[in-house]
Amino acid sequence: GRGGGFPVYQNTAMTYFPGGEAKFEELLRQLETAEEYIFVEYFIIDEGLMWGKILEVLARKAAQGVDVRLIYDDFGSLLGLPKDFVVRMERAHIRCIPFNPVVPLLSLVMNHRDHRKIVVIDGRVGFFGGMNIADRYVKGPGWGVWRDSHFKVEGKGVYGLQSAFLVDWSTVERVHLDTSKFFPEADNYTSSTMQFATSGPLGPWRTLLQGIMTAIAGARRSICIQTPYFLPTEGLNSLLQTAALGGIDVQLMLPERSDSRIIDKAVHSFIDDMLRAGVKVYFYTKGFLHAKMLIVDDLLTVVGSANMDFRSFEHNFEVNAFMYDPASALMLKGIFLQDQKDAILLQRKTWIKRPWYQKAQ
Repeated sequence: GRGGGFPVYQNTAMTYFPGGEAKFEELLRQLETAEEYIFVEYFIIDEGLMWGKILEVLARKAAQGVDVRLIYDDFGSLLGLPKDFVVRMERAHIRCIPFNPVVPLLSLVMNHRDHRKIVVIDGRVGFFGGMNIADRYVKGPGWGVWRDSHFKVEGKGVYGLQSAFLVDWSTVERVHLDTSKFFPEADNYTSSTMQFATSGPLGPWRTLLQGIMTAIAGARRSICIQTPYFLPTEGLNSLLQTAALGGIDVQLMLPERSDSRIIDKAVHSFIDDMLRAGVKVYFYTKGFLHAKMLIVDDLLTVVGSANMDFRSFEHNFEVNAFMYDPASALMLKGIFLQDQKDAILLQRKTWIKRPWYQKAQ
């Protein structure tokens, strides 16, 4: 379609990180290479070992004259950051803006969260995906592993990520930016095609949801989904069921246990319908599955920060990449199959017959 104003980029290389350890190591390594600017945007920043290491590099770079800018979600970081965080950052010459500052009482109404996870360095290299900055992304949630997906992008695809950040920065700071200096000439990498799409509550179109629904509606053979929370819109729900009923191999992987009992209960009501339609539902049992991934026909992959739930599509500011590239799709499908070894396939008869007290939980 028209792409909702999101250009399609070629000559992009992508690297996948299956967990926090690898992502943070490479992030620190790349931050060290910054010469012009560093853009950082996260939903959650928690003080700890991880943030301490990152901050050390950011402060050192800022002292050397690198333009360092940081956006964090005030609600997401409420418990993890000190009250004078912005002042501390400004002291370290880091330009820092909280997204949607929390106003007591009023914030109950303010549903919109900046759920994006973006880092861009000199317009050359970027990071995005499911991980925030907190030690649990490496150490786990306290029960089992924290299974997540994060990506490094090099080449032209970085522009899409950077555009998302710059739009957010100019919106939050309420200034018009001269962006010409932020788009350096990109090296050629691969011929794979990548497109970043953002979502947010502004504007009439739900671009990300529409993109995902179009991808699912176009499936001919297979649909694989990983998501920590599965609270689909009605349209998405019926599309997946229609696909399964039509003989397409639809596989859905969720964590057996998420970080919210209330959400678990709501998710379970959707699972009944899925199983009835012939969707294969897997529960990941090795820990908390926080990865977000959609693979259609082993050709198109959608990855990023958005969960398969209406909050992500309608209220949050998210960023996802659409990759039209069989090599990436097959690599990520391999990871999906690997995760199946740490998951159980739900059997409809036992699931529907589970005791009433489990259903009521």
